[in-house]
Amino acid sequence: MPQELNLIQQLVVFVLPLIFAITVHEAAHGWVADRLGDHTARSMGRVTLNPIPHIDPVGTIIVPLALYAMTILAGGVGLIFGWAKPVPINPRNFKNYRRDMALTAAAGPVSNFVMLLIWAVLLRLSVGMGASAGWLAEPLRYMAHGGIVINAILMVLNLLPILPLDGGRVLASLLPPKLSFSYAKLEPWGLFILIGLMVTGILWPIMAPMLQLVQGLAYSVAGLL
Repeated sequence: MPQELNLIQQLVVFVLPLIFAITVHEAAHGWVADRLGDHTARSMGRVTLNPIPHIDPVGTIIVPLALYAMTILAGGVGLIFGWAKPVPINPRNFKNYRRDMALTAAAGPVSNFVMLLIWAVLLRLSVGMGASAGWLAEPLRYMAHGGIVINAILMVLNLLPILPLDGGRVLASLLPPKLSFSYAKLEPWGLFILIGLMVTGILWPIMAPMLQLVQGLAYSVAGLL
């Protein structure tokens, strides 16, 4: 994250990428489910890029702002992280439960990867802008950096094979039925497992190799590597 910006400036340029990352992630789940026969999300107005139906007051606003402010005030690199309201899915409407559930779950991380590449292209454009367009190039450059980091984190985090994360849903759909049933029993403990990994400092080393890979790809697309 850029260090030369103050707290307010960083929030201004990073909040938009965060909202887009979360909104598109959830809308992607709903869109794929709708295409596969479950119209629950569409009927509830959740297959939309309008962020308002997806916003969770705590996960989308309070937690990201608090985390970011605390890390900045502590002298660290500002971190924005959050979540939206889960998109309602009724898997009984799927024609092929296991396959369609896996595809619906994978849609979220895939959408973050696509957005990461879009931000990389915007970063390349901002770098190529002349001095006369500095008023646009500089904020766009910071925003693109933020979009790359945020989408990389959301993508990699959600791919972890921990229920109820998307990676856990995909894994549960790929496992043999009996093993999948046993694995699903771990879901009530998933949040505690994730918090435990964060508190012990194990989570970031687990995520780091994939984060470096996808961010490296993005900066290669941006022409910065």
